[in-house]
Amino acid sequence: MARLPAERIPFFRLSPAQAGQARCFGARLAKGDRLDAAFSHPRYDALESRIDAAGIPAPTLGELIESISSGATPSRDNAELYADSGVRFMRILNVVDGEIAENGMKYITDAVHNGELKRSQLAADDVLMTITGRVGSAAVVRDERLPANINQHIVRMRVNKNAVRPEFLSEWLNSASGLALSNRSVSGATRIALDYKAILAMRIPLPPLDEQRRLADAVAAARAERKAKLAEADALLSGLDDFVLSALGIALPETDKRRVFAVRPTDLVGRFDVRYHAYIESLRSSFPIHSLGDLVAIEPAYGSSQRALPRTSESQPRYIRITDFGDDGIGPGHEFMTLDAPERKHELELHDLLFARTGSVGKTYIHEDASAPAVFAGYCIRFRFDAAKVLPEFVYWWTKTSAYTRWINAIQRPSVQANINAEEFKRCPIPLPSLEEQREVVASIRAARERARALREQGEQAMRQARAAFEKGLLG
Repeated sequence: MARLPAERIPFFRLSPAQAGQARCFGARLAKGDRLDAAFSHPRYDALESRIDAAGIPAPTLGELIESISSGATPSRDNAELYADSGVRFMRILNVVDGEIAENGMKYITDAVHNGELKRSQLAADDVLMTITGRVGSAAVVRDERLPANINQHIVRMRVNKNAVRPEFLSEWLNSASGLALSNRSVSGATRIALDYKAILAMRIPLPPLDEQRRLADAVAAARAERKAKLAEADALLSGLDDFVLSALGIALPETDKRRVFAVRPTDLVGRFDVRYHAYIESLRSSFPIHSLGDLVAIEPAYGSSQRALPRTSESQPRYIRITDFGDDGIGPGHEFMTLDAPERKHELELHDLLFARTGSVGKTYIHEDASAPAVFAGYCIRFRFDAAKVLPEFVYWWTKTSAYTRWINAIQRPSVQANINAEEFKRCPIPLPSLEEQREVVASIRAARERARALREQGEQAMRQARAAFEKGLLG
């Protein structure tokens, strides 16, 4: 093979971290280990050293597992293999950080459970772990979840309970160190996966059974606390719809089944749909009902349809698209796109509202961060309201109610994509209390949302502290 002249041999300067990684990789290459730079990263050597220095036994899972198996997925074309209830068929979305989630649970027939998936039947105290996509999430199976089975993206591990408590193993797998070990050995390009060999080679620090129970129970208690606080936060937020409707004296009627309406030509808007006219006739409030068009300071405007570009500096305008709309606003660290040459007519001002006119029709965004310039996309319509008539934030929260959602469903025109134009949005009805009453409604919503945020943070903080204490108890 031809050699480069010495003066043409390329020279690369490595950082200390890169040099350390290269040394680790070279050492494993010399031993014939896995030839993978990510696998050989020094952080894994540091973790193994912590496990070694902990002063407690650290066997591999292969020494603790009595049996291991993954499942399969029955043919999608054969509906007779599935059931409406009975044998749970667990998928990745059902194994989440120490818990079996019922959301999205599928079911299979007894014939499938006792036939082609017999080897992956679950028993009480089996430990489940996801092995593709979201690798390493673990949970323990309880009696109330049985009978149950799994698909090929999960393994069930039946452990020697004289050596390791299933709950302790699950918490170790869900810890930062356990996830690092499981994700270290993944393979695959389009979809990462973990094989049996890698699972059985994973190590676990193993204190006595009583200590395992104490450590696992502390994390379980924190998880229960987090779950309770998240449920309380969700209840606060889900009650906002009833609160706003009650404050406005609105009781939504049952869906009107009539098919005949007397309608003036001037009332026709969008598609002639009985749902729309039923909505208009049934909307009653303790306050006068106005149209959004009566409350604007300037005419609504459509956004820019220029091609979006990656935003590389804070001085570039943020390009607000429908995909940036969030129920909780836009949080810190959100990645915006930008425009190369935005037009002034597309700029946003503080408290402007954007309405999605296609795609997620009717979804809204209120502009509350004027720290940098912002423009908006062509699939949005900007409303700028007269502050002497209405609080923009009050309009925003009206658009979060079920009453507004009913109007959207009634007015939108089906096409390739459902859509509503600016003139139709101007016709959107809104009950309008006095400005002082609007402020009271908005203040109550802010307080409820702040309380919900605090509850969520308290729950997450309790979980973070418990996880840290769990690892500290094992690794120091």
